[in-house]
Amino acid sequence: MRFVYTLIFYLLLPLILLRLTWRALRAPAYAKRWSERFGFVPTIKNSGDKKVIWLHTVSVGEFIAALPLIRQLQLNPALQLVITTTTPTGSERVRASLGDSVFHSYAPYDIPGVLARFLNRTRPAALLIMETELWPNTLAACARRNIPSILINGRMSARSARGYQKFSGLTRPMLQQLSLGLLQNKDDAARMQQLGLSAENIRVTGNIKFDLSLSDDLRLQAAALKQQWSRDGERLIWIAASTHQGEDEMILDALQQARQANNPIFNNSLLVLVPRHPERFASVASLCERRGFKVARRSSQSLEPDADIIIGDTMGELLLLFGASDIAFVGGSLVANGGHNFIEPAAWGLPLLSGPHVFNFAEVSRLLQEAGGLVLVASAQQLAAELNRLTGDAMERTRRGQAALAVAHDNRGALQKTLAELEVFL
Repeated sequence: MRFVYTLIFYLLLPLILLRLTWRALRAPAYAKRWSERFGFVPTIKNSGDKKVIWLHTVSVGEFIAALPLIRQLQLNPALQLVITTTTPTGSERVRASLGDSVFHSYAPYDIPGVLARFLNRTRPAALLIMETELWPNTLAACARRNIPSILINGRMSARSARGYQKFSGLTRPMLQQLSLGLLQNKDDAARMQQLGLSAENIRVTGNIKFDLSLSDDLRLQAAALKQQWSRDGERLIWIAASTHQGEDEMILDALQQARQANNPIFNNSLLVLVPRHPERFASVASLCERRGFKVARRSSQSLEPDADIIIGDTMGELLLLFGASDIAFVGGSLVANGGHNFIEPAAWGLPLLSGPHVFNFAEVSRLLQEAGGLVLVASAQQLAAELNRLTGDAMERTRRGQAALAVAHDNRGALQKTLAELEVFL
């Protein structure tokens, strides 16, 4: 089986390198530090015989979700953390948040020789994997070295499960190498068991994204930014966050259609539009300008009094931008991307809107919809109608926002459950 995994990966390697080159052309940061992806990382000089824990977080979202866990692990002086990411934006967040307090690099490719090099240089005592980033050679390499591998905050949507099931001959032996799966809910757990993870190695611990903490400093920054952008409460602010290609056009359509209703509150509102990927910042700004909107950029730190749209073109500020807003639309959902994290705007007590494609956050979206904090829309026309309804009814905004906030509060506790399950390995 190891030979099959290796053969498949080497056959795909030219395509992987081609894709990496293509991404580097669009986002130059991908052109840097290629050697790390092949396991050429510095050897950890482990003074004091600390236990090395390798934690893999794919990109920004997974890293931010893991950050409270990382902070707790750092309280243990016997641990040395190795944090890997796949994307440059994730890497930037690790460095900005943790600096030199952790060992950081890009994750090694799922190739036996590459993994051997990485493991020889880092020598982890355990591997923690956030959410769904499972690779057969990585799990096999850890198993051969008796390195336990634990899936943290694991999720498995019905759509993803169908994809894994098509390759059950590879999926089942891969999952049998996993030491423990800490899953977000019982549906995720059932799908993982059906795919091959032993029931003995499954725990339902909840979603650690609910254990988000909004610091006093962040609240003060958000309040100041909201005061500036709203002109001391004169303008209502709505945010369209983590949007994908093909979605921005629909949001701008909704903006134009909502204005046709002659709702004076909405017509005076300000849209904060935050593309998911930084390589799209400039193109989305240009799209808005071509549509006739007056556009400002968050990175300029200035705002024209009559700006219609602010492009959120900075990294690591989405939580702050939610805090400066009155209504939140969460993207990746009007297109079939699966949605993004609803918990951050819910923690600010915002009424939530989303497209119908939320399969990556099915359980969270279900909880929020049942509580009345989230409404799904399937078109620009429906989005426009909901925006007019919310901007014209302050009591409805408050009711939905408080419902979302209650869901965020009521589902806390997964972090402590996760830490308790990890004790035996750490």
